[in-house]
Amino acid sequence: MCIVKYIHTFLLGGVIVVEYTKLGKSDLNVSRICMGCMGFGNAATGQHSWTVDESQTREIIKRGLELGINFFDTAIVYQNGTSEQYVGRALRDFAKRDEYVIATKFTPRTQDEIDSGVDGRRHIENYLDQSLKNLGMDYVDLYIYHMWDYHTPMNEIMEGLDKAVKAGKARYIGISNCFAWQLAKANYYARENGLTEFVSIQGHYNLIAREEEREMIPFCKSENIAVTPYSALASGRLSRRPGESTKRFKEDSYAKFKYDATAEADGKIIKRVEELADRHGVSMTEIALAWLLTKSTSPVVGATKLSHVEGAAKAVDLKLTEDEISYLEELYVPHALAGVMAQNGKQKAGNVV
Repeated sequence: MCIVKYIHTFLLGGVIVVEYTKLGKSDLNVSRICMGCMGFGNAATGQHSWTVDESQTREIIKRGLELGINFFDTAIVYQNGTSEQYVGRALRDFAKRDEYVIATKFTPRTQDEIDSGVDGRRHIENYLDQSLKNLGMDYVDLYIYHMWDYHTPMNEIMEGLDKAVKAGKARYIGISNCFAWQLAKANYYARENGLTEFVSIQGHYNLIAREEEREMIPFCKSENIAVTPYSALASGRLSRRPGESTKRFKEDSYAKFKYDATAEADGKIIKRVEELADRHGVSMTEIALAWLLTKSTSPVVGATKLSHVEGAAKAVDLKLTEDEISYLEELYVPHALAGVMAQNGKQKAGNVV
């Protein structure tokens, strides 16, 4: 895991809010909870049918800011750009530009781009310009390579990202959905050629998906690269008690693809999360995130209700004992890679996280 440096907590209306830390080797001070914005956007367009509208998005973002969350993660592909649009308008209305850290992501080149000769450098420029337009901003704090592009030379990607940083359109760059050897190869290439390096990795990591512990997390610790896991609550599986359900649980086919095959083994761990939640008198969300906070810099936690962001913020103050951490971990069994990482380079349109 990455070493997390505690910065401070502060009081807002008498309520203790989240801690802050440096994002890896960058100078960005980020909240220990990152608000994941995949659940925001027009439900009539894009991949997901369970997203919330702009009015609800604004309420959730405003509450997150009130609780001290200053780190927000979206992507150009989330609901065909409407997530970026909703998030951008809310942040511009509720906070000053230097009071929050915004991250967005770009996907690999499309087949049409490849056929028409758009290289990786131009692809990044085009996508970032569109994201900035969606967000209504001049720059993003963190621009994230959403998944490894096996059809584009690595040097084009690194040169395109470096150009974005030097142009002032992105302050830092991150990467998501890659293997440790890919991150190492890209950063060492950048180092050797005087280009911008990745300062963060956003991988699939939670109590029931711990394969990142094999190589990625030790590598990041050695390089001071921030770990900002997505699917921190396993698409809600680590936060719901037996019998509870949600619109997302019923309709999120991609999450089913990631977790249904291991539901029996995972259920034993989820039961222990429930048990510790009862022991502490807290929510399962708080237990699952309290564990993840011991392993990572800032988990990316999605929210489609006010209670989701409030529960995530509370997790920062919950400190588990070593025995409790071991208790949560001991039943884990190796899992096959799921989602984007399971495709082994065979990228499939539409499957993004």
